[in-house]
Amino acid sequence: MSPLWLKIACALFVCVLVPVNWYQYGPVNFLWFSDIAVFMLVPALWCDNRLLASMASLAVLLPEIAWNLDFFVRLTTGKSGIGLSGYMFDRRIPLWIRAASLFHVWLPPLLVWMLSRLGYDRRALLWQSVVAAIVVPLSYALGDAKANVNWVYGFGDQPQSRLPPRVFAFVMTLAFPVVLYLPTHLLLLKLFPGAH
Repeated sequence: MSPLWLKIACALFVCVLVPVNWYQYGPVNFLWFSDIAVFMLVPALWCDNRLLASMASLAVLLPEIAWNLDFFVRLTTGKSGIGLSGYMFDRRIPLWIRAASLFHVWLPPLLVWMLSRLGYDRRALLWQSVVAAIVVPLSYALGDAKANVNWVYGFGDQPQSRLPPRVFAFVMTLAFPVVLYLPTHLLLLKLFPGAH
């Protein structure tokens, strides 16, 4: 069973994160898979729910590791990496708002800790793919190229121009399960062999 202090801390963090990010970025920002993973984390902790912990892990572990590498390289060297955490160094965004995004640092180890306790649920691949099939088109329909939630307009700050925007969004809908989730699923099955 997860410690009570951890359950309370994560629930309180979400209570802070929602108004802070809503104020700064608007409600569409909550379609980012990292935000969805934090929302999944609360009931996963309170109920020791292996499926929710596995879905969150499947969705964000690899991107969060990339975010952390980008963040800590820039923090220690001052050099911009792949740009995932560039907004954390944007002085136009108030520090207290950027501080709320530090959940990217503690989310991966917490998810790994949960998987080590609960095991990895192989059903996560199917269910997280269903989530992506809903969330990615919503990110395109409700968002814009500036916010570029879940990279539905292209990678980086500039929209891609090789494909029509709707086609690219459709490709991203397929890419999350095939390019990101499937390899992560296979890796987590190996790392947590007690999976059910």
